Amino acid sequence: MAPFVRGGAESLAEHLVKHLEIAGHQAELLRVPFQWEPATRIPSQMLMARAFELWNVDHVIALKFPAYLIQHPSKTIWLVHQYRQAYDLYDAGHSNLPAGQTGADIRRLIKNADDQCFRGARRLFAISDVTQQRLARYNGLHADILRAPINDPERFTGGSPQGYIFAGGRINAAKRQHLLVEAMAFASKDVRLVVGGPPDTPADARLLQETVERLGLRDRVRLELRYLDRQEYADFINGAQAVASLPFDEESFSYVAMEAATAGKALLSTTDSGGVLGLAKHGETGWVAEPGAEALAEAMSAAWADASRTQALGASAKSLWESHQINWPATVAALMP
Repeated sequence: MAPFVRGGAESLAEHLVKHLEIAGHQAELLRVPFQWEPATRIPSQMLMARAFELWNVDHVIALKFPAYLIQHPSKTIWLVHQYRQAYDLYDAGHSNLPAGQTGADIRRLIKNADDQCFRGARRLFAISDVTQQRLARYNGLHADILRAPINDPERFTGGSPQGYIFAGGRINAAKRQHLLVEAMAFASKDVRLVVGGPPDTPADARLLQETVERLGLRDRVRLELRYLDRQEYADFINGAQAVASLPFDEESFSYVAMEAATAGKALLSTTDSGGVLGLAKHGETGWVAEPGAEALAEAMSAAWADASRTQALGASAKSLWESHQINWPATVAALMP
């Protein structure tokens, strides 16, 4: 974890503890601080995680790097995140590992530690197809897919559209809310956009605010750049015409997309959004556009132009999500020895 930063993984961990306790187990959440800048500090943090001794614990469920390096004779790994900058992001040129031999050594250290850790686990699950495929490609290992349930589905009841497209969740460059704001300059003039959630950094907030001002969109784009109360967040989804989730190469369906589908809302995503495309299917449950302003504008305009079709696509998204039959009791049963 990074102190004061909250996202889907943090929520997942907290609700896993809650549902382990509902199932009759005693459970604790161990959050291990992790700093990835500069990258030369990563090896010492890996060593710290590996040195932890959980001597009075019967079973460990580990989620993310480097916390999953904790050694224990009965450990299940539910793989949410490897350190992608040593894997696919390295290949794509988006890594923070230093150039030259130092970066190559850190990358090899991470891969070797992962290989040893995963092979020693009692069970190995991946949270999505994307995570499963990455593990197979880079580590040569198979993991069964165990998707994350929605934490509080009762909040996402749907409802009549209130005249906006909603993009929620953490706000940063990888989640790409700025593409939606840029697209508004090309979309039909009656389209409205609401972006709601906490920015990871002040720079992430400034990017959206400055784009709105530069493009003259103050009367069409509403920015709620703050932590949203859970019910307030759900209300934004329930009242949306459609819901946008367009992260770059997301590991999972994404909570935003799952919550929108639960509420029966049409989805708007991009061709490179990874696991989100398991729910967002072009012409079936919403629109999947190229990750550019003009293509997104066309999709946003289409969601606005035909309300009955948008509603039908939302119903299809709900049916597709429900067909997966993902729930907490079954998830807890799979994770326990």
